[in-house]
Amino acid sequence: MAAMRSRRCAPGTVRVDKQRLKVAIQKSGRLTDHSLDLLVRCGLKYSRGKDQLLCFGENMPLDILLVRDDDIPDLVREDVCDLGIVGRNVLEEKRLALRAQGLAAPFIELQSLDYGRCRMVIAVPEDTSYQTAADLNGLRIATTYPQILSQWLITQRISAQVVILSGAVEIAPRLGRAEAICDLVATGNTLSANRLRELETVLHSEAVLIQTPAPLLADKLAWLNRIRLRIDGVQQVKESKYIMLHAPRSALADIRRLLPGSESPTIIPLEGHPERVAVHAVCRENVFWETLESLKAAGASAVLVLPVEKMLA
Repeated sequence: MAAMRSRRCAPGTVRVDKQRLKVAIQKSGRLTDHSLDLLVRCGLKYSRGKDQLLCFGENMPLDILLVRDDDIPDLVREDVCDLGIVGRNVLEEKRLALRAQGLAAPFIELQSLDYGRCRMVIAVPEDTSYQTAADLNGLRIATTYPQILSQWLITQRISAQVVILSGAVEIAPRLGRAEAICDLVATGNTLSANRLRELETVLHSEAVLIQTPAPLLADKLAWLNRIRLRIDGVQQVKESKYIMLHAPRSALADIRRLLPGSESPTIIPLEGHPERVAVHAVCRENVFWETLESLKAAGASAVLVLPVEKMLA
């Protein structure tokens, strides 16, 4: 039990047990709530004091450090944290920056996570005539991701000036700082609000789980493997539904074909009805009303659709 408790020191300071996994996540931003929710769905219960940037795992030897997203790759690379959850855009920018300095980027990318999806795009004012990547030659492009943009420009054999801004990239053309921008886009609403249109996609991004290059103690490694198994289970059931229905045996071929993204369903005889069976299946895709209507038209009845909370393959 001692290993499961976080040890507190004098007021205002915290000593983190080196036997416990330390996970760095973004303290505020588009990945924060999703990352905390993922760990909770993996079974973690944690406590967090007001304004504290360290969350203590109460039922696992795992603590969460809430930090700036730009700091996460370095905290993992330097073995301050064992794991990190960070956007691929931040990870790639750090990787290229280290390469430019002649340094290795030895953090280990374990897996992509099913949230935080966005695109890094080059956008231009709506009223300009730029149509292709070649039109960017000779222009100024404002961005907060100079390494990614510079690498893309080299790959595309485009000669353009990279203008580095720390924020408010979308207003750079109106301020006369640049003729184009390179920034993250999720819905495109910000671009539309600033009268910009997409020209090229530079990078597809999502949240990723990374690991320190330093060897982990056996207990830490065991917990890491358990957490990854649980993450896989959480991601598998995100869109999954459990379907139960009754159907004539003669309709089983059509029923199987209509069940979206399912493996072989479980077929159970119905007592007193030799020509009818119960069908149970896990569907790994969304189940729409049209799916239910098609199942009913094929002969299904008593159709029940339930959410799946956890699943281990």
